[in-house]
Amino acid sequence: AQTWSPVVHVFVDCVSVFTCSTHCMIVTFDVLSFLSSHRVMFMLSKAMLLLMDKKFHEVHPLLAVCNSMLESWAGHPTHRETLRVYLLVLQVSNFLMVGQVKSVKPFLKQLQQSIQTITALHTDDESPPSHPADLFQWLPKEHMCVLVYLVTVMHSMQAGYMDKAQKYTDKALMQIEKLKILDSSPILSTFQLMLLEHIIMCRLVMGQQSIAVQEISQACHVCHEQPKLFMTHGAQLHTLLGLYAMSMGCLDSAEGQLNAALRIMTNTMAASRVASSSHQRPQAESRLSQQPELWMFTSLNLAIVYLRSGKNQQLISLLERINPDTYPSSSHAMTAAGYYIRGLQSFFQERYHEAKRYLRETLKMSNAEDLNRLTSCSLVLLGHIFLSLGNSRESMNMVLPAMQLASKIPDVDIQMWSAHLLKDLYHMMGDPIRAGEGGQMHYNFSQQQLNERFRSSQQIEHNLIQWLDGPCPMHLAVTDGPSHSGTIL
Repeated sequence: AQTWSPVVHVFVDCVSVFTCSTHCMIVTFDVLSFLSSHRVMFMLSKAMLLLMDKKFHEVHPLLAVCNSMLESWAGHPTHRETLRVYLLVLQVSNFLMVGQVKSVKPFLKQLQQSIQTITALHTDDESPPSHPADLFQWLPKEHMCVLVYLVTVMHSMQAGYMDKAQKYTDKALMQIEKLKILDSSPILSTFQLMLLEHIIMCRLVMGQQSIAVQEISQACHVCHEQPKLFMTHGAQLHTLLGLYAMSMGCLDSAEGQLNAALRIMTNTMAASRVASSSHQRPQAESRLSQQPELWMFTSLNLAIVYLRSGKNQQLISLLERINPDTYPSSSHAMTAAGYYIRGLQSFFQERYHEAKRYLRETLKMSNAEDLNRLTSCSLVLLGHIFLSLGNSRESMNMVLPAMQLASKIPDVDIQMWSAHLLKDLYHMMGDPIRAGEGGQMHYNFSQQQLNERFRSSQQIEHNLIQWLDGPCPMHLAVTDGPSHSGTIL
């Protein structure tokens, strides 16, 4: 299944910083005397709140108005460019939160260019702002740089560019380490945690479980240092442990972790409804209880666990709640992943023609938005279906591009699956040399994974998969893990 995009967690901390800062502005300046830049800032903040509330249809027109105002505003260069970064972060986040990885590319490129412009500006050479309020920034420049790295990592993870995600994670984590020496802002810990969440998923895709579990341990340490983060990221930690357990073949532990994550989300939502019924003023953190993408992501992976474990009754009950035809998600990626799971279920039940119908829908959606991991998963599964039907030609047409795409990501599981199918296909075609090459390739991937699983299982952090409730057992999270990937590799 594709990754969720928890951009909303950044917004919670930004809201806290912004609210405290703008309170002073509101007291000092009459609202009617605000410059156009101030109106843009508050309109962007309204858009941020709408994104947090998942009101995507209201966000786009508001951001379009803000963009027009910024284009026509000839104000202080640095102040204008920082507002442009604010606008572009929201535009990029809007696309990522609905799983539109291809559509976001031009906005992400503009954002990267804009942050380069800001870092190149020499503010000492500029004339001071004509209005004191123009000195206000929605986020310090150094924090903006980290935030741009973060959304770049998010995009790379969703698009299946693991090397790129690793590269920018390294840059961002090293920048955070430098900033934390003199800066105790809690938003840096939020950035650090979200970077870890994404690079952990990259590690698991690349078959690097021993590094992934150390980084899960480091994420636990970040939450231990900032207890508020555990309240908003507890479900994510259990989901990551569930994904790690799946990659290790520990299906019972994976089931326990993913159900623990769903339980936390259910309890948080129930508490939020109680607060709403008592007419309490909603806090920024309460919006985190509404996490349909994370709930869907966790449920889809739990469905895979049930399929692999042969727990059909639990699977049927779960699929009723995540059927993309009856429970449409606001996320393009999650809907596409939902069709993949239905195709996988039909494959296990040997309903091959039904499976092909679901998988073709997944391919159509994943190709439309460059969801490369989902594309490779669908191709290799279609290849397996055609092989089961005795259609070696069509199977080869699916498996070869699946292997090519999986090698580019790289996705070790899909590479291993494709190699196994290629061995069988070449054997059917009477080509023993290539069949032997496919068999050797499959053996190499299998041995690599067995060795990595053994190495990871020997680490004390591996025992975190036994943690299902309460605060994180810090005696198991004994290491801080690699501060950036270069430490281990």
